[in-house]
Amino acid sequence: MSSENSSADDARQVWDVVVVGAGPAGASAAYAAAVAGRRVLLLEKAELPRYKTCGGGIIGPSRDSLPPGFELPFKDRVHAVTFSNNGRFTRTRRSKQMLFGLINRPEFDQQLVEHAQKAGAELRTGVTVSRVEQHGSAVPDRRTAAVVLQGGETVLARAVVGADGSASRIAAHVGVKVDQVDLGLEAEIPVPDPVAEDWKGRVLIDWGPMPGSYGWVFPKGDTLTVGVISARGEGAATKRYLEDFVGRLGLAGFEPSISSGHLTRCRADDSPLSRGRVLVCGDAAGLLEPWTREGISFALRSGRLAGEWAVRIAEAHDAVDARRQALNYAFAVKAGLGVEMSVGKRMLAAFERRPGIFHAALTGFRPAWNAFRDITRGSTTLGELVRNHPIAQRALTGLGDRPAAATAEAGAGAAAETEKTGQDGPAGEAGPAGGAEEKAGS
Repeated sequence: MSSENSSADDARQVWDVVVVGAGPAGASAAYAAAVAGRRVLLLEKAELPRYKTCGGGIIGPSRDSLPPGFELPFKDRVHAVTFSNNGRFTRTRRSKQMLFGLINRPEFDQQLVEHAQKAGAELRTGVTVSRVEQHGSAVPDRRTAAVVLQGGETVLARAVVGADGSASRIAAHVGVKVDQVDLGLEAEIPVPDPVAEDWKGRVLIDWGPMPGSYGWVFPKGDTLTVGVISARGEGAATKRYLEDFVGRLGLAGFEPSISSGHLTRCRADDSPLSRGRVLVCGDAAGLLEPWTREGISFALRSGRLAGEWAVRIAEAHDAVDARRQALNYAFAVKAGLGVEMSVGKRMLAAFERRPGIFHAALTGFRPAWNAFRDITRGSTTLGELVRNHPIAQRALTGLGDRPAAATAEAGAGAAAETEKTGQDGPAGEAGPAGGAEEKAGS
């Protein structure tokens, strides 16, 4: 920015970029814009650090998207995954190398914000955004957007990034549309040392009783993060699933320190990602993997892109140029994250109809486990896997096209075979290694 422009902006108190929301997406956007030398304001309605309902799994794409020098505050490193199908046909797969790490969101988010601040972003907490205006008396010129705070204060910016979560005010301004909404329920359960030791280095993934549902146990030292997720509209069944899940794990006798719920929203294919000088990213844009509902890597990656393109929008001298930069941002998101989401939607549709096939493949078919391992480590993505491997393409197409009865029968047979070769009993009772293991070397 030239000194002339800088003094003019100071006189009118105009920021180059205002980011709304200080989660992973917002902090990443603020960092990217600040590193580029822009004047960045990061707004957050809560006081930091604050709790967020989230499993806290950090997979390869998340690690690759962190600022240089960022040291992950891992609570555990995962080398084994126990899979079960609604508490049955339990089997543990192992890897010599770490699959992914587990963090607590308050520490992780706080650290991301601190990196943005070190890069030059200014943080304001305890402020709630009411709306964004791009026309009218609050907006001095066509190169400016107004962020109106609760209480009437107006903050001016050359570009605005909405990263204010799944119930985003900025998303409403942009007109984000969603076609998948899921309910996640989670409990943070402190456990004694012997129980914690049983779970160390191992997570559990349980395919649930409702279509598309699943549960998880993520160990974090002396606490287990236990949760379930399923389609919205199944609230009572989802709550019952969590209760049954905790009970059969033998954890019902331990009092949760936190019990929480959260709605995840997945964007429709034609949903906008911008409006004028305003961009959305992360949960606010409905960006997450539709099958697993993994959102941290999508937040970090889309946040970085939003910050980079917000800088270009801030430099745009007219609406046409700003629109061009916003379209470039949308293209960048769709070319990468959009491809992964498209495959994820197909995976979810197939999984909803045939969870037994997925379970049998992951527990009894080495290429499927290798694919899971490679995705979590970040050596490939779901989109790359399907695009580059004809077998994966044919398998996904076959799962989606075969008659449900025939595939259900095949799934039952495969699951029964898995039971013969690797049944451990109720999930969690097998101990840290499970009964039947597969040493996935590398």
